[in-house]
Amino acid sequence: MNRDARKNLDWSGQLNLTGWYHSFELPDGRFTEGVQSLRYQRDRYARFPIPARLDGKRLLDIGAWDGWFSFEAEKHGAAVTAVDCIEVANFQQVRRLLNSSVDYRIHDVFDLPSLGWEPFDYVFFLGILYHLRHPLLALEIVCSLTADTAIVESLVTDAPDWEAHKDQMPTLEFYETDELGGHMDNWFGPSVTALLGMCRAAGFARVELLHTADNQAQVACYRQWLPVAEREPAPELLAAIHTRTGGINVSARRDDYIGVRFRSARAAMARPHVQFQIGPYGAHTVYLKRHNDGTWEANARVPLGLAPGWHDVRIRTESGWSNAAPLAVDLPLPETDFEITGVADGATWQPGLISSGHVALWVRGLPRNADMGNIRIAVGDEKLTIQYVQAGGPEDVRQINASCGAHIAGGAATLEVSLAGIASAARYAVTIA
Repeated sequence: MNRDARKNLDWSGQLNLTGWYHSFELPDGRFTEGVQSLRYQRDRYARFPIPARLDGKRLLDIGAWDGWFSFEAEKHGAAVTAVDCIEVANFQQVRRLLNSSVDYRIHDVFDLPSLGWEPFDYVFFLGILYHLRHPLLALEIVCSLTADTAIVESLVTDAPDWEAHKDQMPTLEFYETDELGGHMDNWFGPSVTALLGMCRAAGFARVELLHTADNQAQVACYRQWLPVAEREPAPELLAAIHTRTGGINVSARRDDYIGVRFRSARAAMARPHVQFQIGPYGAHTVYLKRHNDGTWEANARVPLGLAPGWHDVRIRTESGWSNAAPLAVDLPLPETDFEITGVADGATWQPGLISSGHVALWVRGLPRNADMGNIRIAVGDEKLTIQYVQAGGPEDVRQINASCGAHIAGGAATLEVSLAGIASAARYAVTIA
């Protein structure tokens, strides 16, 4: 579609004539004819890869407008919450005529995270993306509110021939004013591959293109992986850490990434061969490297929408799932008292002495989510570099290994352990040789 065609992509005249965007068959036998025909709407819904019966399922329709898709999902048994940025009179009229129980809310999409809603089984996000100034952020919000599957539909710039250039760089057109449809509320037009990539980048494990036609694309976005044929032994997971801090504390509200080290029977593989499972959600691999010792390193983004708490990380190839490693997701450090029970040189193991630049210490009372990112060790004014923190809880004595710079002053000194944001600290007298 060329620039002039985009400018003329305007159905507002038809909307003004009918007053309806969606078409409806009402209980009294009347029909409302909207911009979209009833057959077109039914065909769209029929492509959604969701169960025919939605009894017991919660569904969120973002940008519901006249509400046909909200009411259709309710007919199939779902408990539906419909959201729009303004109150639409047509929605309220049909809701009354249908005696519907759809929960209708007026919110901007970017306000939804502040509402504290639990993720919905299914989310509809139909024809909204290209109207938004921050499309990737909006998709992240959709992902965080989805427990199973989201249906995303958007204008795209290359629907008729996208496969001819699918291996080229994805593009996102920017409409500063009225370049699309002569309207000021259109901001971005993704190519098909850009739309698919943005849905993956937003945090969905799997993304499936369902349909393209004219200037539209329909995409299914899944939070879980499909079953795989187990053709090889499961990987052995050696460690799982926050890629920036090296610790086990991560956030599902930020752009945090998990790094794992593992062994696999495979001698060669690419990113799509490694799948993450973090708590209830899948995550795709964004980085993969084989080390000289034969172990592998892989990174994935922390899934959005994880509830605060402890969540297990597992990975698989064409195999069953690996052993699990725990991560603390959005868990505050509890206030606690702890004590250093011993300090020794990291090379000679002589108690109370630091002579090699390396030190081992043992601490009792640290909370379970104390880690390399939130423990601070200092000798005088010198902050030590933590290299290892043993897993455990408050009842355990945990070993911590650290190193200090060569310029640290010799003689009697005090070694101090503290936790970020917690005033309590433990001290121990040492000698620097």
